[in-house]
Order: sequence, then structure tokens, then C-alpha cells
Amino acid sequence: MSDQERSRNHRDRQPRPEQAERPAWQQRVDRPERADKPKSPLIPHEITPDDLEMGVRVQLKTLTAENAEMVARHLAMVAIIGDQDPELAHRHAMAAASRAGRIAVVRETVAITAYFVEDWAMALREFLAHRRMTASNEHLAMMVDCERGLERPKRALELGRSVDRESLPASVRVNLAIAMSGARLDLGENDQALAELEIRELDPTKVFEYSAPLFWAYSDTLEVLGKEAEAKKWADLGDRAAKAIAAKNDSGEESFEVVEELTIPEASEFVRREPREGFSPRDREGRTGFDRGDRPRRDGDRAARPARDGDRPRNGGGFRDGNSGPRSGGSRSSGPRPGGGPRAGGGPKGGSPRGGRPGGSRGR
Repeated sequence: MSDQERSRNHRDRQPRPEQAERPAWQQRVDRPERADKPKSPLIPHEITPDDLEMGVRVQLKTLTAENAEMVARHLAMVAIIGDQDPELAHRHAMAAASRAGRIAVVRETVAITAYFVEDWAMALREFLAHRRMTASNEHLAMMVDCERGLERPKRALELGRSVDRESLPASVRVNLAIAMSGARLDLGENDQALAELEIRELDPTKVFEYSAPLFWAYSDTLEVLGKEAEAKKWADLGDRAAKAIAAKNDSGEESFEVVEELTIPEASEFVRREPREGFSPRDREGRTGFDRGDRPRRDGDRAARPARDGDRPRNGGGFRDGNSGPRSGGSRSSGPRPGGGPRAGGGPKGGSPRGGRPGGSRGR
């Protein structure tokens, strides 16, 4: 076929019919656009994915590079501001979930931040989703606590009994006993609340990280039962256990903590740049490259050629500041640890229920 015939056939080709409307079963899964959808909170420019723990960043590798970067920055913000501003930390966790809702550590972070802002329904839902994704029961005590927050102590007891306690680590088993005891107190079953705490970890001759909260919970329950002398004994044991653990963790060396102040940007600070006067976008349809015909030729101009082996990369190509790789350095914080809460020392201590839960006091 000659070029003339091919061109004539191309001109005579009938235009494609308009695409038919999508079937109803496809339209049902479309996400409608929500005008009232909250916008993601802003992130300071100095927060980078390097501020997130490596173990968490590895779990984001299934995402695109751009999406993984934004999710990592949101999770890093949760780790940094989790103590100072739980509400804002929860918003960052929700923003990460909107981008990576199928990543287990993201759902875990949403659950923990929702727990600390006392959104019990969301926290329980996300904890259950995390357990389905990982088959882990490490947050079982917090799930029981969420049922208590929803004023469902009987369901809290059923949830706590659904797992064999012997299969749980000692720290999780202790926290579960504390939460189950609180649910018993909610129901007015004070004697059974004391029995929930009488586990083998309730040993005053041995001290572990979980001993002090367990001793204090046992003291509180004894006080509810009117056993003041015995309650004081266990409270003193809890204080001594806490001091012993603090002394054990103290290396004896003087340490300094460097606190970096971050300024959370406001939307008003981001000003949209106006186009230059007289500037109009050029029609790029059909153009394959940069057209040099709009300026006079300068010395040093040369025709573009394909890259060959041995060519040196241009300065700054591929990485910022001309470095040979992405920036490395000390992270600002440990970030959301898988299975450890939103930050080291800032999230739930081993998944323990916090004090002041509805229906019973816990902790000191």
C-alpha cells in the first residue's frame, strides 16, 4: 500500500463512537466526591521520610514512591507530636490511612491515635482490622478497653475470653487482666474483679516492666473492697517496683535531650503564585522536544544526542543538593513502631490500658 493510499484511508476512517455509559455494577463501586471531606493537615518542610523508623518504611514499599513519601511524613508527624497534640496526630494518621489504608502499620497507628482521643468506635474498628491483617493479639487489652468505653462491659469480657491467655506474652497478659478487672468493676462484680488480677505475674518477689501497673491495679481493687491495709501494702510494692525498674534502666551516665521546636504551617502561609504578565502556555501538541528557534543561538549550544555509556551525570541530577544519594542522618524520633504504638515512649506502654477508663481507676 502506497503512502497516498494509507493517508487517504486514514482520512476516510470513521470517527470512534462515544464511549457507552458504564454498567450499573461498575458505577456502584465509584467513590462519590465529598465536598465536606477534611483536608490533610500540613507538614513542615523539614519533616522527611528519614524521620520514620526503617522498619516502618519497609512496610510502605508496596506503594508508589510519591505516595510512600507522603505516608511516611504523616506517620513521622504522629511520632513527633503524639504527646503534645493527640488530635492533630490523629488527623495525620487519618491522612496516612486515606493514602495507604491496606498497610497494617497505618491501620494500627489510626487505632492507637483514635484510642488516645477517646474515639472508642473507630479505635475498636481499626484494632480489629489490624488483627485481621496481622493475626496479632498484642492490642487485645486496648480492644477490651474500647468496649468499656462504649459502655459494653459484657462484650468486653467476651472479647477478653475469646483468646487463650497462655498464648499471649506476659506483658499483654498483664494488661488484659487489668482491662478485664475494670470491666468487672463496671458491672459491680468487685470480688471477681480482684480474681481477674490474681495471675502468676502478681508476684511481689520478682519485678518486671509490667509489675508496677499490676500491683497498683490490685491495690485499687482492694481499696474498692474496703481492704485498706492490704491495699496500702500493694501500693507500696508498686512504688518500689517502679523505682527498681527506673534504677535498672538508668545507665548512670548524664544524658541530654535535644528538643527541636517545629512550627506547624498554616494554609494561609502557602500563597499561590500568579503567572507572569503576558505569559501564555504554548501549544505543545505534536512537539517532541524543546524548540530552540525562539531565541538566538549561544556559544556552547550543541545538538542533543542520545546518552551513551560513559557519560557523566549532570550536577544535581536525580538527587537533591547534588548528593549521590538520598539524605541520611539521625532520625528525629523513632516513629510509629510496628506493634509498639505511635512513638517510643509516647504511645501505649506495651499496649496497656490507660488510667481513668470509664468505670474504674487504673494507674498512679
